[in-house]
Amino acid sequence: MTTLIVALLIFLLPLAYSPGPGNMFFAANGARFGLKATMPANLGYHLATWIVTAAIGFGALAAFTTHPGAFQALKLLGSLYVLWLAWSLFRSGSHDDAADASPAGFGTGVLLLLFNPKAYLIIALMFTQFVADGNGVGDWQVVLVITTVFTLNNFFAFLTWTAAGDRLARQFREEHSALWINRAFGLVLAGVALWMAFG
Repeated sequence: MTTLIVALLIFLLPLAYSPGPGNMFFAANGARFGLKATMPANLGYHLATWIVTAAIGFGALAAFTTHPGAFQALKLLGSLYVLWLAWSLFRSGSHDDAADASPAGFGTGVLLLLFNPKAYLIIALMFTQFVADGNGVGDWQVVLVITTVFTLNNFFAFLTWTAAGDRLARQFREEHSALWINRAFGLVLAGVALWMAFG
């Protein structure tokens, strides 16, 4: 089991820490609201991650294989959702200028995972590589270990991106700088949304 965990962490390192919808979203929210304020959304995202990963590990991926149109619909909805998040961020001003500004909550984190096709692809790829039999379903203990390691690794990756966004924003607290940081993150997130839709 130790060998499995080490191999899995090595496999996940570039996938978890590379820019994607979740990482960019949390980096942007970290820049706008700080690390602590993003924790409810982070917890929502990763509770959903654990549940979805376990479901795929126990065979729910077969639904997407049987009905590829369902995956395409999820891909489109996910890209539209991330594009909406990008637009909201792009339009926001400085850290303190909007009375109604608030960090993303638990539910937003859950939705971000559910509409993230990159997550489904990584999870499916992970199980094809690390579960012994070929149908994506293995010993329940192995599935739970893989699910838990994947979720925790992803959680720490998101904390890293959030802290990086927070640190970047601390260097540019003036209103003008904060506006451009939000716009830059909004454009990056929009690029991720387009990649999700057409990649």
